[in-house]
Order: sequence, then structure tokens, then C-alpha cells
Amino acid sequence: MRTHVLPRRPAIRLTELGLGAAQGGNLYRVTTDEEFVAAVDTAWAAGVRYFDTAPHYGLGLSERRLGRALRHRPRDEYVVSTKVGRLLVPSPQDAHLRDSEGFDVPADHRRVWDFSRDGVRRCIEASLERTGLDRIDIAYLHDPDDHWEQAAGEAVPALVELRDQGVVGAIGAGMNQSAMLARFVRETDVDVMMCAGRYTLLEQGAVDDLLPLAESRGVGVVIAGVYNSGLLSRDRPPADTFYNYQQAPPELIERARRMAEVCDAHGVTLPQAALAFVRRHPAVVSTVVGVRNGTQMAETVRRSAGTVPDELWQSLATAGLLASR
Repeated sequence: MRTHVLPRRPAIRLTELGLGAAQGGNLYRVTTDEEFVAAVDTAWAAGVRYFDTAPHYGLGLSERRLGRALRHRPRDEYVVSTKVGRLLVPSPQDAHLRDSEGFDVPADHRRVWDFSRDGVRRCIEASLERTGLDRIDIAYLHDPDDHWEQAAGEAVPALVELRDQGVVGAIGAGMNQSAMLARFVRETDVDVMMCAGRYTLLEQGAVDDLLPLAESRGVGVVIAGVYNSGLLSRDRPPADTFYNYQQAPPELIERARRMAEVCDAHGVTLPQAALAFVRRHPAVVSTVVGVRNGTQMAETVRRSAGTVPDELWQSLATAGLLASR
């Protein structure tokens, strides 16, 4: 599988496809240990060497599972990213309840926002303990939308210290917006950004701010949410599909269906086109896709390897479904 180096951190190479481990934290429903191990094993067999997780995913369950699944692999052959900004604080009095933020796990911990220097260091220490890794290859600030001052003023300098100490290899931020990611690139010392849902076949807001700036500054961009929460994940989008973590509005479903028709005329599925499109931008170094089991991982690899003709993009633009840039 093709790899890309981070321009500012050339020791870190990311495969063009990465495994997103939110489902390993029981996102929306239970994933068994066996299913998640099969997802990692299938990814590894296909050449995937980039794995993304976070404490938020299942209150630490995703990190623990990913660490176990990778423990017997050669450490220098893969890259793991996790995130900081949400401390997990024990909450035994709520252990009989289920987590309220979309993960099917006991609510035995609560998330506490903390982008302070101490909070960042505690987050990294806890992630190292949960994963069993000797280092974190990439540490992202996780959704600092409402915490710019502390994230930029305390969290980034704390991550720079940890990077200088070799505890983390590269630093950045992961968000569902592009404007603040661009601000981090412009104003702080970051290496890589994770942009979820804002640069996809359906919408390209990041091309107006984040992507050109990142390219000019030598900051890599990892694209997540390439299917816009599900709208682009099937050959023919159904009426009950999701967009941006909510029920997709009818007008977007219709637009995605029209895209699917154009793709079909070129012998390409909508998910194949969604994966291929984001890789065309020179700032993009990897695409992370969330999977739950080996079957989903195998299908993602198959889609990723498909050949997409350049003529498709012009046909989509001619149909008014893709901006000509």
C-alpha cells in the first residue's frame, strides 16, 4: 500500500488508508473483541499500517482493544494516533448506566474537558497505559472548538514538549470543521491535521481554508468522515441514511443518488469515488475509515484499491454535482 511522509516529520509514514477505531469502542452498538481483532488483522494483511483511536471512543475501550490487537506486531512498522482534551475520570456511581455519548459501554467514567498543560500530559500518560505502547506516534487535540485559548496557549506547547522528548512523534488537531484547523496551522507549531467531514465528495469547504494553507506550510492532512457519516457509504444511498451524525435531509440524499448515477456510468461505485476524490489533493496524506469487523475492512480495502477514471470528476462537475477547481 502506498505511503506518504509527514513533510515536517519525515520519520512518520502514513499508509494512504488508515483504520479508524471508534467502532472498537462500541460506537452505536456492541463490537465484540473477536470482530475488532479481525478488523485489525484484515487491515494488516492488506498493508494498512495507520490506526487511529481516542480516549473518547468507548471511554477508553477502543484504546485498550487497539493496543492488544497490535501488541505482537513490530512496533516500528505501524503508526498509532490518539487524542487529548478529554480526561476520563472514574465515575463508579454511574457504572450501572450506559454511556450517553453514543457508545454502548458502561458509564463508569465521565469525560472532562481539559486542554491545560497538566491535562494534556495526563491524557497522554493514560493513553500509553491503556494501549500498552511505548510512545504515541501522533497526538491530536480532540474537538477543541470551544477551547481555542487554552488549546492554542497551553495544549499545543505541552504537546511540543512531549514531541521534543520523543513521547509523541507528531502533533496536531482533529475536528469536524476546517476553519479552526486552518487557524492552528497558521498560528501554532503543528505537523498534521485530521479533518472530518469537511473535505469529501459531497462538500469541500476545507479547500477554501485548511488545504491550501496546509500545503503551503508543509502540514499533512488526514481526512476522516469521508462518507459524511454514511451518506456516501453505499452504492445507492437509502432514505434512512445519516449525514453529519444525524438523519440526512432529503435534498442531500437526492444529490448523493445523482452522484451515484454518474459514478455508475463510469463503472465506479459512490464509495469508491468518495475515497478516490479526497486523495487527489496534494496536502492529503491519509484517509481514515471507521470499520467494525473484518468484512467491513476487506470491503474498504477493495473500494480503496479500485481504479477511478479522471473523466468522472469532469462528468460530476458538468452535472453540477462537483465544483470545478
